Amino acid sequence: MPPRYEAILRVDHEADRPTTRVDHIGKGVENRTPLRLAVAQPACVPLDVAENARAHAAAVRAARARVVVFPELSLTGYELDAPVVSVDDARLTPLVEACAETGALALAGAPVAGDHIAMLAVTGGGATVAYRKMWLGGAESRRFRPGDAPAVLDVDGWRVGLAICKDTGVAAHAARTAALGIDVYAAGVVEAARDAAVTDQRAQRITATHRVWVAVASFAGSTGGGFTEAAGRSAVWTPEGEVVGRAGTEPGQSVSVSLD
Repeated sequence: MPPRYEAILRVDHEADRPTTRVDHIGKGVENRTPLRLAVAQPACVPLDVAENARAHAAAVRAARARVVVFPELSLTGYELDAPVVSVDDARLTPLVEACAETGALALAGAPVAGDHIAMLAVTGGGATVAYRKMWLGGAESRRFRPGDAPAVLDVDGWRVGLAICKDTGVAAHAARTAALGIDVYAAGVVEAARDAAVTDQRAQRITATHRVWVAVASFAGSTGGGFTEAAGRSAVWTPEGEVVGRAGTEPGQSVSVSLD
């Protein structure tokens, strides 16, 4: 029998602006159920949404986690001319089914109408656009438009702030997201192997400033768009800045940790 899925109640934007670390479930934040979270770096076939969705589904099943974070543009590869992916795209069905079987929320990357680089929230009930990247990098601005607001998901009483790649290096993004009241700052990124240290530096700054968990899913291997050797090394940091789980540099790896 599939596990019972507790729906995400809402996506919060700045207009909602709750107080930092308020009690969202009426039991006190210290009494929340630990959140099992994974960061995954599946192998990627550029522009092949169907194959990538199957790889995402396998990662979700293997992670055995409530929330699984994937890299930037994980469903298409880092291909800036990739066609948009709609939330009702039939190619996402394997991922939706995997989420239904495991009770997971998958945070997957895709280009969406607008044009935006986005993070999709995929559950057993389907997909929605959860967040649109606010700070674009390099050639991205030739096609894409920046999103206009940070976003936070409520998951079982945990507040998960969302970010995509360059967002993580912009202090204002972390500050505006943290102002919504978050427990976790979750990001999907792509970095070249030679720039692997960048992700660690940014995560350390965020934990030091905002004292929240940081989870970063980083592409590994070839992802298209000139990234023949992406950094991998997806990881999770505690609010004190300690790494509690880290993947290696090969595609197909993931790390799961319990947040409590």
